[in-house]
Formats: sequence, structure tokens, C-alpha cells
Amino acid sequence: MRVLKEFFRYVLPSMLAFALSGVYAIADGFFVGNALGDSALAAINIAYPLTAFLQAVGTGVGLGGAIQYSICIGSKDDTRSKQYFGMALLVLVSLGILLTGLFLLVAPPVLQLFGASGEIYTLAQEYILFISYGAVFQVLGTGLVPFIRNMGGSVTAMAAMITGFLTNIALDYLLVWVIPLGMMGAAVATVIGQAMTFLVCAAFFLVKKAKPLFRFGGSGAYLLKKLFLVGVSPFGLTFSPNITLILVNKSAVWVGGALAVTCYAPVSYISAVVMLLLQGVSDGCQPLLSLSYGEGKHKQTRQIRNLAYLFSLGVSLACLIVLFFCRGGAASLFGASAQTTQLVADILPLFLIGYLFVSISRVTTAYTYATNKNGWAYLFIYGEPVFLALSLLFLPSLLGITGTWLSVPLSQLLAMCLSLLFLIVEKRRTQPQAN
Repeated sequence: MRVLKEFFRYVLPSMLAFALSGVYAIADGFFVGNALGDSALAAINIAYPLTAFLQAVGTGVGLGGAIQYSICIGSKDDTRSKQYFGMALLVLVSLGILLTGLFLLVAPPVLQLFGASGEIYTLAQEYILFISYGAVFQVLGTGLVPFIRNMGGSVTAMAAMITGFLTNIALDYLLVWVIPLGMMGAAVATVIGQAMTFLVCAAFFLVKKAKPLFRFGGSGAYLLKKLFLVGVSPFGLTFSPNITLILVNKSAVWVGGALAVTCYAPVSYISAVVMLLLQGVSDGCQPLLSLSYGEGKHKQTRQIRNLAYLFSLGVSLACLIVLFFCRGGAASLFGASAQTTQLVADILPLFLIGYLFVSISRVTTAYTYATNKNGWAYLFIYGEPVFLALSLLFLPSLLGITGTWLSVPLSQLLAMCLSLLFLIVEKRRTQPQAN
């Protein structure tokens, strides 16, 4: 009963926090889609992977440091835990500054690579320009939340995300509808929203007097290596849906043209929320997994993992049912035309089944990187985009645009099968252990 109570104390706020982190782009899509039409909706969809990359970098570094922090707390090494906190802060600030300059240089050609052209390219370029100016807030806002959660502040982590989300919504309304600044207004709203999340995080650390340690005693390279070895997994887990977005958008352009890209935009927005809810389950239980693992309580670690499987599967099933019955009007929420709305209603069921597969693979992935099984974690995270790329090489040529859509759930099914293989291997390996 105690484990169950702790599980939900961490997981429920995490689900909401992760869902809100994905609603930034959806909110932008809602406001600009209703204000500027289908082209603006498609532009946000094509530009979003660049915004998501910033958030994934923050999540990867922050969660990589936070996992090591929790493992050190579990093994009673307080000095090393503070060193991981300090190292993560240094890396987050450095990468935030570096990515600002990098995005200003490479974002325009990258948007073209993603398939943007004509009016869609012009709108996407305007949006990402102003996102780039606030890259440091995107990285810090997402990177500090995992530390708050792992320090026992799961409700504060949720509050930080809610603050950013509400700020973004209010400013989207003001800067896109009231003061018609278009794509620039949407981007500025997103950046200020992330800045507000960062300020709440900073306030938490000040109140809690959580002091990072910036003296590493010659262990700086070792800490940095451990942080990145773990952080590569949550980075990939956070960004992998956007690799899907990039690949599917590119295939849709080739096979179905601009209309197919516009149709995929509402589907991707809806899927983003569901995927982030599932990631909220998996990453919400991560502090408990890492702490139990650090304490050597392997039976309890597996018990928490199994709870996560059941809850994640239930969440995905509930989302599947609700979205199936609401599919007829889903795209109209984003200002899509009647033609686009009908096409989205037709193709959405193809994507819904994949949520069930993801509910298993996401939890397995979080379990592996939370317990330092990094090799398996890399395989799960980066295997799914490989499966998708291979599917997109063949299915569209056989089935047309339907093949593009079917490639997504197929890759998710294959990723789930890979995670089930791991569970079989893990069970055989741990069966003789009494603990």
C-alpha cells in the first residue's frame, strides 16, 4: 500500500507536467491555426521538432543528472549528489547559450530539409527565429523540473509547468488574437511561458536551500560522462516522437503533398499529448525506481515497474476510446478546414492502436535508464525511429499515403516487441535471486 501511494504521489503530477510541456506547441497551433489558417497550422507542425529539440536537450541533461542524484541519495553519498546537481546546472546553461547561436544559423535550411516550402516555410521561419532567441529558457525550464521531482517536489514540478502553460495561453491570446503578431506572437508566448517555468524552479531551490556543488575534486570528467551516458536515453525518449514527426512529414510531402502534411498536423498534436501523458507515467515513477535501485531493493524496483505497466496501459486505453469517439471534430479545434477535418477523422484510428504499444515500451525504457541499464535503453529509444524509417521506405510505395500512416503504429509495435524481449531476458536473469 505504501508503494502504491508513493507511486501515484509521483506519477500523477508528472503526467500533468509532461502533458503541459507538449501543449505549448498545441496551444500555438490552436491560436495561429484559427487566426491564419491551414498554412500556419502546418508551419507550426513542421517547426515544432526544433522547439522540441531544445526541450529534449533540457530533459536529457536534467534527468540524466537527477537520476544520478537519486541513486547517490539512495546510497547515502550526499556530496556526490550535490556535485551531479552542480554539473547539470553548468551543462544546462552552457547548452542553452550554444543552441541559441546554432539555431540562428541552421534553422532555415533545416526547415527546408523537413519539407517546408512556400508560405509554410515563411511562417515556420518566422516562428523558429523568435523561439531561438529564448532557447536558454527552454533548456533550463525543462532541465530543472526533473531535479525538483527527484528532490520530492513533484507537486512543485507540476506547478512550474502549469505556470508556464497558463502564461503561454494568456500570451497566445493576447499576441496572436488581440494584438495580431501572428507567428512571432506565438513564439514569444512560448518563450515567456518557459521563462516562467524556470522562475518557479529557481524559487523552489531557493526555498528548499538546495545548494549545488561546483567543486568536483578532479571528478568533473567522470561526472560529465555519467550524466551524458544516462541523459542520452531521456533525451531520445523525449525527442523520438519528433523524429517520427520529421520522417512522417517528409514522407507525406513526397506521397500526398501539402494537404497530407496539413492533415498530419492535428494528428501529431493529439498524439503528442498522449505520448507525453505516457512519458509522464514512466518518468514519474523514475525517482522511485532510481532510489530503490540505489538502496539495493530490487524486488521493490520491479514492483514499481509493474505498477507503471498497468497504469500506463490503462491510460493509453482510455485515450484510445475517447479519441476514437471524438475523432470527427478533433481537427476543427485547430481551425482546420472542413476537408482537412474529415480526412483527419478518417486516418486518426490508424494511429490510436499505437498508443497501446507505446504504453509498454515507454515504461520499459524508463526502467532501463533509471537503473543504469543504458545499453538496453539506447536500443529501445533509437530502435523505434529506425523501424519507422525502414517502414517508410517500403509501405508508401505499396499503399500510397495509407502506407505512410501505417508505418507509425508498425514501428511502435516492433519497439514493444523489443521491450518484451528484454523483459524475458531480465526475468530469466533475476529468477534465481531471492531479493
